[in-house]
Amino acid sequence: MPGMTHSSAPARDDAALVAAFRAGRHDAFEEIVRIHGNRLLGVARRIVRDDDLAQEAVQDALVSAFRARDKFAGTSLLSTWLHRITVNAALMKLRSQKRRAEDSIDALLPTFKDDGHHREQFVAWDERADTKLERADTRRMVRAAIDQLPDSYRTVLVMRDIEGLSTEETATALGLTANAVKIRLHRARMALRTLIAPHLQEVSV
Repeated sequence: MPGMTHSSAPARDDAALVAAFRAGRHDAFEEIVRIHGNRLLGVARRIVRDDDLAQEAVQDALVSAFRARDKFAGTSLLSTWLHRITVNAALMKLRSQKRRAEDSIDALLPTFKDDGHHREQFVAWDERADTKLERADTRRMVRAAIDQLPDSYRTVLVMRDIEGLSTEETATALGLTANAVKIRLHRARMALRTLIAPHLQEVSV
């Protein structure tokens, strides 16, 4: 698909470009794909974890966006509108795949003593660990840890903490209640901490 390796979306929409897109001009649509395609592909990849499925999801999303172009009222950024369409397209791809039963997340959650204290002895994540998170190798480690989470928890974590969707938006996209999203997000964060803590302890010594 054209435009998948170009720059990410600009901070503001070009009004003339959006107007041409809404009018159905294909050159405007191609320009929008060039501007936004790479970021949308990244969004889809984080949800489906498969390059081919991500490409398909973005293609589906862009086709849907073009068909629904007259529904874009301009009350939000075009990038935000495309992002939501892509998230939904990626979720549909994910649901369409036959997956094995999800593993339990319980083994990754904290356990407690009778007095209410954690059984695990957590090492504080100091400033050096936070700085380490900015490095490319550590980002890869965190992404790999996120990929180890069961889909039902991983998707909530990705949508809330990485894609920046609100609790309500995430709940609507996943067909969950807002409370269920909050519970899954909390459990996913705790599980992720368990997975990455050993790596952060290594860089904190």
